Amino acid sequence: MKYVKARPVSDILNEFLREEGLETPLLEHRLIHKAWPEVVGEYAAGCTEELKIRNQTLYVRLSSAVVRQELHMQRTDLVRRLNAFVDAFVIADIHLS
Repeated sequence: MKYVKARPVSDILNEFLREEGLETPLLEHRLIHKAWPEVVGEYAAGCTEELKIRNQTLYVRLSSAVVRQELHMQRTDLVRRLNAFVDAFVIADIHLS
């Protein structure tokens, strides 16, 4: 009988998601629904009207011009922190409107 090295279930699941093309949509969902409110804070998340990711760009529509300007000045740091939250490179830029 051949010995097969045991692998953690999380590794097997991640491999399956990657092979089936589900890893990226799952990471995008996690970034939008969990990372965004955590990283930008409760007030900015409350001013957010729409979030979507297309071609590694996070498009954000905000109801407050003040919050939009504040987040615009922090774009580079926000990209880094959002990607770090999901522990993967999901977005390369943020477009605020």
